[in-house]
Amino acid sequence: MEKEKAEIASLVEKYGRVQSLMKYVNKDTLKESYSKQPKGKAVGADGVTKEEYGKRLEENIENLIVRMKKFSYKPYPVRRAYIPKGNGKMRGLGIPSFEDKVVQGVFKEILEAIYEPKFKEFSYGFRPNKSCHDAIQRVNKHIMADKVNYIVDADIKGFFDNIDHEVLTTILSERISDMRFLRLIRKFLNAGYVEDWIFHKSYSGTPQGGIISPILANIYLDKFDKYVKEYIQKFDKGKRRKENPIVKRFGQRKAYLVAKLKRSTDEAERQLLLKQINEIVKERLKYPASDEMDANMKRLKYVRYADDFLIGIIGSKEDCIHVKEDIKQFMAEKLKLELSDEKTLITNARKHAKFLGYDVFVRKSNDTHRDKNGHLTRSLDHKIVLYVTTEVMRKKLLEYDAVKITVQKGKEVWKPKGRSYMRCLDDLEIISQYNSEIMGFYNFYSIANNSPVIDSFYNIMEYSMYKTYAAKYSTSKKKIIAKYKKNGVFAIPYTNKNGHEFKREFYDNGFKRKELPNRYLDDRLPNTVAITGGRNGLIRRLQARVCENCGATDNLEMHHVRKLKDLNGKSDWEVKMISRKRKTLAVCSICHHKIHAGKLD
Repeated sequence: MEKEKAEIASLVEKYGRVQSLMKYVNKDTLKESYSKQPKGKAVGADGVTKEEYGKRLEENIENLIVRMKKFSYKPYPVRRAYIPKGNGKMRGLGIPSFEDKVVQGVFKEILEAIYEPKFKEFSYGFRPNKSCHDAIQRVNKHIMADKVNYIVDADIKGFFDNIDHEVLTTILSERISDMRFLRLIRKFLNAGYVEDWIFHKSYSGTPQGGIISPILANIYLDKFDKYVKEYIQKFDKGKRRKENPIVKRFGQRKAYLVAKLKRSTDEAERQLLLKQINEIVKERLKYPASDEMDANMKRLKYVRYADDFLIGIIGSKEDCIHVKEDIKQFMAEKLKLELSDEKTLITNARKHAKFLGYDVFVRKSNDTHRDKNGHLTRSLDHKIVLYVTTEVMRKKLLEYDAVKITVQKGKEVWKPKGRSYMRCLDDLEIISQYNSEIMGFYNFYSIANNSPVIDSFYNIMEYSMYKTYAAKYSTSKKKIIAKYKKNGVFAIPYTNKNGHEFKREFYDNGFKRKELPNRYLDDRLPNTVAITGGRNGLIRRLQARVCENCGATDNLEMHHVRKLKDLNGKSDWEVKMISRKRKTLAVCSICHHKIHAGKLD
């Protein structure tokens, strides 16, 4: 698709608008999109998996193209499903049908080719080669480092659910003149969703779980990015802040004393002058070099990640109020979006503002040290600080169901707890899951300045893992540690498919703060299927529709044994259960019958 994307980008650059986009939705691009779709995902309203679609791939793709040409292709409604969170609440998921994913995959590539080169430099969400950390680095280098006075921490009410379809279509038509292409996007927007076998229309918002939703959201808010860029040009004034009058007086006094020192030949007088000069230098460092409230110097700094954006203001609080109201008006009139008054906060730069899971603020200090040139300077003045809060850690641990929080004498008490839903995993999957979660959290918050909070996260996760193993084997945490922890290292032994023995160690390298973290890792719940090839639950193993013994895609049944020690390991299926330390095996009806008949080797 790279050749096609380059061609589309050149047409946009040459003509401003592009037509005949549907020619890029062809057999080759659709097959490429098919190959990029991950395996083993939950099925949509059509009930079709990637494997099933791929059995008749050529025929399915040909049929899809014919339906598109005849305008009879119609996306399925998104299947709405809910999964439990550790805090007892449910998280809603949108699951598109597989064929719709294939089509949207091509549409996404086309839209990226059109819009990516035109997106503004301060937009970071859902973009190639850009990450949360890049956005935070921009906050660090382009907002806080400019010694802003205030932060406007904005929040758009229900952004993804409230994107106006008419506004979005109008924005798209500014660069796209292919009506067939636009009509299909509109079909995706209007596809609706199915919940509890009831169809619901969608009057606003982007397709939940849709591949094209992130790029459509960025296209929508690109209008706001352009507005802010124009706003900056009107708002900014002055070249630099004027000198602080107090500092200026100190400078004049120092210059007078230095000149006197040069003329003096009396050693006692020279020593007295040097002492006075040093005292002036120390006293001057207590005050900012420039006038931080200079009315003739104004700047507006901006960064956006998806619908989360931050505005830094060099100016007064009244300036911030005007900026907030102007933004609110633009959102309402041009984008039909509502800015939350309660959650859009104006914060002094020295107080905590929230952005992408971090608390961001400027540290003010009069502590001094000598720089490499021997000059006295303030150590922490206007240093940008990134904190991960206890609330963030709390939320993540509750999501994993790894902690139990009680209130004793008015104080919260956090205790690690075993994760009962992981008891069906084999030992290797459990330790791999914990390792991935810890390293994901470490990486996402690797530029945080407060490591003690992060260390607390690790400690709770460590003992949660011990308790999970203890619950699985109906034993104590102490016995699990004694069994698997040797020389201070907790490790799970396993044998690979070639019969070689290895150990998977529990992560114990500690938290190491980074300036430039690895952008390609993220704080996401890892996929245990990708780690070990297993399934992280009975339901999901059944939903995979693949026999864990022969690979058949027949309707599955679950074979159970009371105790693993009852298996002698003579048959392949017994070896699989023993090696995974799992008392269940998802098998097709034929294999299940053979197991009970004693005929399955």
